[in-house]
Amino acid sequence: MRSGRIQSSASCSASSSSTFPHPPCLSSASRHCKFPRLLSPRALSLSQRVSRNCLVPETSQFSFSKQSSTNKKRLFPVNVGALVTSNTEAISTGPLVAEEKIGVLLLNLGGPETLDDVQPFLFNLFADPDIIRLPRLFRFLQKPLAQFISVLRAPKSKEGYASIGGGSPLRRITDDQAEELRKSLWAKDVPAKVYVGMRYWHPFTEEAIEQIKKDGITKLVVLPLYPQFSISTSGSSLRLLESIFRDDEYLVNMQHTVIPSWYQREGYIKSMANLIEKELQKFDRPEKVVIFFSAHGVPLAYVEEAGDPYKAEMEECVDLIIEELEKRKITNAYTLAYQSRVGPVEWLKPYTDDTIVDLGRKGVKGLLAVPISFVSEHIETLEEIDVEYKELALESGIQNWGRVPALGCEPMFISDLADAVIESLPYVGAMAVSNLEARQSLVPLGSVEELLATYDSQRRELPAPVTVWEWGWTKSAETWNGRAAMLAVLVLLLLEVTTGEGFLHQWGILPLFH
Repeated sequence: MRSGRIQSSASCSASSSSTFPHPPCLSSASRHCKFPRLLSPRALSLSQRVSRNCLVPETSQFSFSKQSSTNKKRLFPVNVGALVTSNTEAISTGPLVAEEKIGVLLLNLGGPETLDDVQPFLFNLFADPDIIRLPRLFRFLQKPLAQFISVLRAPKSKEGYASIGGGSPLRRITDDQAEELRKSLWAKDVPAKVYVGMRYWHPFTEEAIEQIKKDGITKLVVLPLYPQFSISTSGSSLRLLESIFRDDEYLVNMQHTVIPSWYQREGYIKSMANLIEKELQKFDRPEKVVIFFSAHGVPLAYVEEAGDPYKAEMEECVDLIIEELEKRKITNAYTLAYQSRVGPVEWLKPYTDDTIVDLGRKGVKGLLAVPISFVSEHIETLEEIDVEYKELALESGIQNWGRVPALGCEPMFISDLADAVIESLPYVGAMAVSNLEARQSLVPLGSVEELLATYDSQRRELPAPVTVWEWGWTKSAETWNGRAAMLAVLVLLLLEVTTGEGFLHQWGILPLFH
């Protein structure tokens, strides 16, 4: 049974319209790769375009083919038969490390550690203009609206966090990953410090950057803990870094580089295959189990209108893992679906819940869930997958359920991340920006910069990742619902101003009208 198999991307490589510069090989293994290093593991400088010593010419052109549910054209010319491997012994790190202070910044989403943290965490999330976008005229309402939504959603969110122990384990796991990565780098003769920067909760990215400055770091490698790149995850974190770097003289002069995604790396692929193989053996009939890859979803418009490579990278990632399993004589049927959608806008399909129901109708009795876009356990794995989707699967007739754990601190995975950092170090030195006149946009170059630039040009048209008002089933209904909601906000604001009473005054947001 192979009905769930995703089409191989190898056949699509010739049709890709994207062109990329090729960096010099960093190891002997890389010279034998069957595909060019694109987003991974090549590290891209935040300031590459403005560097006078840039390795990539200013005239390099980058283009992106748009995706749709019927168009299987790959964004990148990847040969599925090849993995990005590393051979750090072939890299001369001595000159790069000597008399330098190396830092690695791990980026992640963050999560509330206690139930009391849930509401302020949600406020930080919804106060991000990349999450809820308001027209320019109403941007002064961003924080009041975030406060209102966070208070409204907090009770239900607290129930979810209470069911997994009273808070997210994300910070603890990420701190453990940082420590293991530091140990691995030191074991490979790279004495680096590793920092953790969260987007919406402690330790915030700003806090990590301040510590980096205090420690006098001179070479920084930025490593988002998202295997696949998306403008809503890695892109949001990099945009925040851009704003932090822009006006800071120390940061402008510090040599730095970014590893945007690393889903092709051998250590990641083999670690995922190891976990899947181990969990399959827990079933009575492992060969009959369907491997169910569940990835965090993004709005469809991000892929089709903004050129987000997330869908293409996710499919390629699954292909590589399945190929590794087939080398081990594991030929189970498999499928890929997307979870965690919010609101009435269309997200990447197929949806996880719909797919589970459909598999049950087709008579599937064994299902192994694989959280493919997560490297740490958190609310979406521990509650959404382990509780909600498991219950749905059993109700749909699926009798045997299993779930692959997130990678966490798997030794092979951590060691390979360390290799990715070491391989990026030559780029840190080669793309340094020491000229203060180069103080320009610090979004990573190449595919990442062009991607974010495209996204910015479409921001007014793109739907928000989190939709505030969730009623309405047609585009016309959504439009009028949005207008009605905005009118309601304006009426509430008018009442606040005229009466001097209301939730904005209670929260101290409009103290001038007391």
